[in-house]
Parts: sequence; structure tokens; C-alpha cells
Amino acid sequence: MKDSFGSIKIFGKTYKKDIIIHVNGSIIKRNKKKSRDLKPLYGHTPLSEKELDFLYEEKPEIVYVGIGYESALPITAEAQKILGEYKTFVIPTLEIVEKIEGEKRKFAAIIHVTC
Repeated sequence: MKDSFGSIKIFGKTYKKDIIIHVNGSIIKRNKKKSRDLKPLYGHTPLSEKELDFLYEEKPEIVYVGIGYESALPITAEAQKILGEYKTFVIPTLEIVEKIEGEKRKFAAIIHVTC
């Protein structure tokens, strides 16, 4: 399956939900419920600081944020501030696979698979 709106294939496996890739390589479903209360302010569930606690524990060298196929994932100001503490790439989801699969540094990623 090719990467397309609503899915992404990373390391040979296809995901149909937003995901988080941890520094240890584990991949879990993104828990958007933590940020859902902000949806009325953004028109879409944003990536908020409530979802980024794991970065402090894992200490990645680099963070990737896939902001969707149409680059529409909002990121709260507080989340932007946290991401600013790391070397961070905020890029369209379609461009993220090549970057991640070639990454040699310790990284974490938050990937939005729709808009």
C-alpha cells in the first residue's frame, strides 16, 4: 500500500491512525483525546503540549512532526514552545517517511495521517 490520505507505511507496516514513534522504535497510536478539548478553538484536534510529555523522558536528538497530507494539523503555541527545545522538523506527512527511515540519530515522531 502506498502512502495516501488516511494511512502511512513506515518500516514496512501500514498505519491507518495517527501514530507516535518513540526513541526506542516502538510505534503507538497517538492519543488525541488529550488535546480534544481544544478542537473548538482550532476547528480540528491540534497537537498540544498535553501530548508531548514523553519527549522530556526520552530526550530525542530530533523530533519529526508529520502535519498531514494537506499540512492542516494545527499545533498549539505551547506545543510549539516545547518542540522549540529540540531540533524539530514540521513537515507534510507525505515527506516524512523518507526522512524517518533514513534517520541515524535518536528521534521521536508524531504523525498525522489525514488532513
